Amino acid sequence: MRAILLLFTVCFSVLSFSQNDALFDEANKLYNDKKYAESIEKYESILNSGIHSAELYHNLGNANYKLNNTAQSIYYFEKALLLNPDDSEIKNNLRYAEKMRIDAIDKVPKVGFARIVNNIVNTFSADSWAKIAISGVILFVLLFLMYHFAYATTRKRIAFIVSAISLIVACFSVFMAFQKERLDKKDNPAIVFAQESRVKAEANKSSEEVFRLHEGTKVQVLETYEDWSKIKLSDDSTGWILSADIQLLRSF
Repeated sequence: MRAILLLFTVCFSVLSFSQNDALFDEANKLYNDKKYAESIEKYESILNSGIHSAELYHNLGNANYKLNNTAQSIYYFEKALLLNPDDSEIKNNLRYAEKMRIDAIDKVPKVGFARIVNNIVNTFSADSWAKIAISGVILFVLLFLMYHFAYATTRKRIAFIVSAISLIVACFSVFMAFQKERLDKKDNPAIVFAQESRVKAEANKSSEEVFRLHEGTKVQVLETYEDWSKIKLSDDSTGWILSADIQLLRSF
């Protein structure tokens, strides 16, 4: 019985992937024919089936950009970058989309030691740091065994020095992996989808308005309370915005 269920599951998965590939090709054709709204419908139907990819989000960003959908285009380009952060084409298209935004918010740069540490931590993903650590440990073990069984003094010295360096690199990479994971957990970006949103000093509508934001602006969500989200801008300004006015980027 389990074998039959497994067979049905595999067949269903293959059929589903085949259908999504066909939909993706249809959507691309519609996009190339400048039928951007229709292509968006096709791309979104693929998303609704549970498929996520940088290419899919990138294409959605492009189609929305052609229709001057500021928030949607920025949102999907940002989603694509989360899955493929080194793609230069996505970065370039995101810069074009950001030019449609109304809000121009300065970024407060990190300075001193904190900036140096952040730059090092963000060099790789947490998984990449973990892989470097594992590689360092394996290299350490191999070189330590070489040191233990080698007879020549020169070989023993080289094996000991390199194994010690490998262990230091492994320990450093483990520390970086935990730091990167901590930063990623704190990173909770969102895009403003409301055409104009009034940001309040407190989480209620009668509170004082501190500033206004417009569609396409990127914010960091610090916490939520009922229908409100506390946000922080790149210039360190904070306030409360209606949760319905924003879309979280890390929702997949």
